Amino acid sequence: MPKPPKQYWLVKQEPAAYSWSHLLKDGRTAWTGVRNFQARNHLRAMKQADLVLFYHSVTEKQVVGLARVDKEAYPDPTAKEGEWSCVDLVPVKTLKKPVSLETIKADKVLATMPLVRQSRLSVTPLTQQQFDRLLRLAETAI
Repeated sequence: MPKPPKQYWLVKQEPAAYSWSHLLKDGRTAWTGVRNFQARNHLRAMKQADLVLFYHSVTEKQVVGLARVDKEAYPDPTAKEGEWSCVDLVPVKTLKKPVSLETIKADKVLATMPLVRQSRLSVTPLTQQQFDRLLRLAETAI
């Protein structure tokens, strides 16, 4: 049976709350606390080994790192009520050159990303073209 195609994602976090450097230091994290139904559904769609770009929101507004889904969706242990999910992420590498929101908005391939169109959503899918373009702008190879 053929493997399903790899999916690509972007997660957002305020660096003051949990930064890329925290993930590097921790070596893995449960991506908890998502309380938006659309973002939760994206978490549930993530598969092991999918690649995830890490975006610092609010203060920095830039993509800074590349992570990988290590454990698929399971019940979020921080949820007091409701059916919320989380995934486990592990860091892969720091981007050589962060990609700013300004650069993303100015780029034809990237301007249609959910990050631009639905800026409040903390977990969003990326097309392979968008993912590849972000890595190219970041001067980073996998």
